[in-house]
Amino acid sequence: MDTPLSTIAVVGLGTMGTGIAEVLARAGREVIGIDISEAAARQAVASLEASTARAVRRERITEQERRDVLARFRTFSDLQAAADAELVIEVVPETYEIKQQVFRELDAVVSPTAILATGTNALSVTRLAAESRHPERVLGLHFFNPAPAMKLVEVVSSVLTAPPAVECVTRLARELGKEPVAVGDRPGFVADGLLFGYLNQAAAMYEAHYASREDIDAAMKLGCGLPMGPLALLDLIGIDTARTVLEAMYAASHDRLHAPAPVLGQLSEAGLTGRKTGRGFYTYDAPGGQSVVPDALTPQESADRVAGREVSSVGVAGSGTMASGIAEVFAKAGFTVVLAARSLQKADTARARIGTSLERSVAKGRLTAEARDETLARITAAGSLDAFADVDLAVEAVAEDLEVKQQLFTMLDKVCRPGAVLATTTSSLPVVAIAKVTSRPEDVVGMHFFNPAPAMKLVEVVRTVLTANDVHATVREVCAKVRKHPVDCGDRAGFIVNALLFPYLNNAIKMVEEHYATLDDIDAAMKLGGGYPMGPFELLDVVGLDVSLAIEKVLHNEFRDPGLAPAPLLEHLVAAGCLGRKTGRGFREYARR
Repeated sequence: MDTPLSTIAVVGLGTMGTGIAEVLARAGREVIGIDISEAAARQAVASLEASTARAVRRERITEQERRDVLARFRTFSDLQAAADAELVIEVVPETYEIKQQVFRELDAVVSPTAILATGTNALSVTRLAAESRHPERVLGLHFFNPAPAMKLVEVVSSVLTAPPAVECVTRLARELGKEPVAVGDRPGFVADGLLFGYLNQAAAMYEAHYASREDIDAAMKLGCGLPMGPLALLDLIGIDTARTVLEAMYAASHDRLHAPAPVLGQLSEAGLTGRKTGRGFYTYDAPGGQSVVPDALTPQESADRVAGREVSSVGVAGSGTMASGIAEVFAKAGFTVVLAARSLQKADTARARIGTSLERSVAKGRLTAEARDETLARITAAGSLDAFADVDLAVEAVAEDLEVKQQLFTMLDKVCRPGAVLATTTSSLPVVAIAKVTSRPEDVVGMHFFNPAPAMKLVEVVRTVLTANDVHATVREVCAKVRKHPVDCGDRAGFIVNALLFPYLNNAIKMVEEHYATLDDIDAAMKLGGGYPMGPFELLDVVGLDVSLAIEKVLHNEFRDPGLAPAPLLEHLVAAGCLGRKTGRGFREYARR
């Protein structure tokens, strides 16, 4: 097994197989592409010709290098062509029957020293290895789509895999310019094990009519910085593939979060499996197309849309980072702002923080000195909520504590004029419980900004069962004026973003508790394999472990799903005072400032 792996066979020339073949050929390997479909083989060659031609046009390779790459890729329709391969990577359809048949046939074709790798992202590598006469040479080699662009490769060992085989393919992955992560054999491995639970929850959220497909996808892209929304990603992966992965994960975990949402089965059975068929959660311009086209579910601008209330002045209650950020957002957009805190000194400090933020924008050329001065002049600091007597919109941004918020809204109810809209920025508490302490719950709405408010485009607009139509319309109109993207959601724990984000973070912690993978490998897997801007443990330490635990508890209490129970490791770290970057230690240690 200690060979340079210069000749490699790829069995299955679909999108993934073709991508892997391209990576190998570009890295100087002789590649034997095998597919029972001659059309698939021709398409693979055409795809490689097109991608290398683009590379020449972009001056990334020369024309001679392109010819060399194309010469290294040969296609066949029979597994016998793999006879001289030192490594065979199968990327055939995701079923045990087909993959096991391939492994049985390869046993009779390749040399006893050849390594056999499965590209599965859901099936048991151990079960597949058991079908081989040489299970010690069978392992998983999970590339991510698109293979030429994605850096992560999960190297999956079973209890039967010989260490030299693992070392050999790990070395190959590095030579291909990839980042290999060693994982054990369980459905989904690391990246998909975390990713597909999140995708499943998003599908269930959509199926429950809690939010539109557009709002769910926009929320996760804008609120978490993800490259794609979950429903669009399901369409790209293939809804049938996602269902298969989730079935395998559920069979192993029996966690309800992994039980495939019924809508995945319904779409799969109907043949609406995503981009490849031209229709899934969205409708595309053609099978295999990338452009979304309008369909019956596409939001339409209603002619009888309710008009919102007039808003020219805004009161922001609070003195923390979020309060000052929100005040800055409104002032930049031309609104008159009253920034009120428990004391005038705290309010002045918050206003000064805004001045510092504006100064940074001037230094970076994003704002003129004149605009800075005009913005700051629109903000008045106040030491009492009495200053909100004439505002059109009052936004609270105080501590995430229900009792504290209820006390504040009781005061707003007395101070604010009739017809003023009262908004809470809570990220997890029930808005209706806040609204009910006022004499006008119809005027109360959730307006969840994301931190830092000046930079983050998303606002979750949370409508309770009592919120008036024109109040909802007012907040959406205000969001447009401050150049934020509003998404509608109902009044339930976590709204959209936190309801999808924190179970994913909790599952990452459980992986570490079970000693399945390290913090570094999990963070690397999600950044390199999922395109996440931060790994889950980096993000947990930034958010704060105490904040994360509080949100997890709210989600668990509302939905009563055992899978949402906070991971014990998270509770232990919080109890020990290890809260993340703000204390210098969380899942990792940080230099104290």
